[in-house]
Amino acid sequence: MSPEAIGLIGIGILVVLLFSKMWVGMSMMLVGFVGCIILGGFNTASILIGMIPYTTTSQYTLTSMPVFIFMGVLISESGLGADLYISARTWLGRLRGGLAMATVGACGFFAAVSGDSITSAVTMSKVSYPEMVKHGYGKGLASSTIAAGGTIGVLIPPSLCMILYALITEQSVGEMFIAGIVPGITIVILYMIVIAIKARGKSGEIPAAVNEKVTLRERLVSLKLVWPVVTVFLFMMVGLYAGFFTPTEAATVGALVTLVVALFARRLTAKQLIKALKETLAYTCMIFILLIGAYVFMRFMALSRIPAWLSNSVGMLYTVYKVPRLAILSGILLVYIFLGTFLDVMPCVLLTLGFVFPIIRELGYSLIWFGILMVRIMEIGMISPPFGMNLFVCAKSCDVPLRDLYKGIIPFALTSVVHVALLIAVPALSLWLPSLM
Repeated sequence: MSPEAIGLIGIGILVVLLFSKMWVGMSMMLVGFVGCIILGGFNTASILIGMIPYTTTSQYTLTSMPVFIFMGVLISESGLGADLYISARTWLGRLRGGLAMATVGACGFFAAVSGDSITSAVTMSKVSYPEMVKHGYGKGLASSTIAAGGTIGVLIPPSLCMILYALITEQSVGEMFIAGIVPGITIVILYMIVIAIKARGKSGEIPAAVNEKVTLRERLVSLKLVWPVVTVFLFMMVGLYAGFFTPTEAATVGALVTLVVALFARRLTAKQLIKALKETLAYTCMIFILLIGAYVFMRFMALSRIPAWLSNSVGMLYTVYKVPRLAILSGILLVYIFLGTFLDVMPCVLLTLGFVFPIIRELGYSLIWFGILMVRIMEIGMISPPFGMNLFVCAKSCDVPLRDLYKGIIPFALTSVVHVALLIAVPALSLWLPSLM
């Protein structure tokens, strides 16, 4: 049997294991190890399984990940994430649809320190959903706004997914972070435009504007609630952009500043701090298992020669058969949308990069640009019925029937597709800031 055939069988077994609800990292590790035994012999496989856990987790770039996770959990546990919504509501609450816009804006700010879409969705479900329902918003619209806003979490830096992508493709983490800023701001604006358009309709999902009078002084005073998060974000991004910090140093400084602010403001108890440390440890261990499994599986794929075969095949489509690069790229993105409907972004990235990375390089696309594009397109999968992960999270957090979420999310999902088309049509949205570094 050819190596390619063995590789395809391995992929089929992996899919079966994933659908049987076995851990993604362990599934990749098991299939990769057995595949390496078959293709390279037991000694080769034993050496790989002995080396990869250490060589993978000991990389200096990866040390920033647990620190970024800790920072995001601190923001959530201390209530600083809730303050973002309160301030945004003060500024936008009197507009029709203003509370929904405030939710999207707060998700954008929270994304600047959390780096994870599900964390953003859960946090905003606790804070903004009760307020929107209390003021007369439809449950479907309120929960779908939170689900869509949560997808901003992996686009605006820091982003755990960007760190993994940069690590595997050997790109600059700092450039990836900076590249996500403009696309992240753009999608926040587009979501707010969608809400404003829906507010002009007569569906009854968005009530009349809140009649509370808010003075300019009250609005300015509310900004004191957001200064901790904004300060941490600007401190990290300016340091990265100017070259003062490496991503790891930026993560350490950001987490330290967040901890000091939370303690100084008396927003963090010893019990909350211990909980934050436990959550950070659990999440970090999960990611490390995913990463180790991905590297073992990628070694198996390299031995099977499937990535090289795919890269050569796509190269022939482009050079010999003159299939447009955009058509090939569109096919890849459609696959990611499908995968994103039933898998989290991080496992999808780790599962597929071994195949996709050589193809994108063969087509001549910027790997920084494609990284931003891939993260964004997979977040569409997170809110695409029927299996979008954020939809299930918000249905549980907000106690809303899935059918209401399916109906409410459609405008946001279509807007996300428009956003991806904009990123493809105007690569400078992703590449302009990194080019100035």
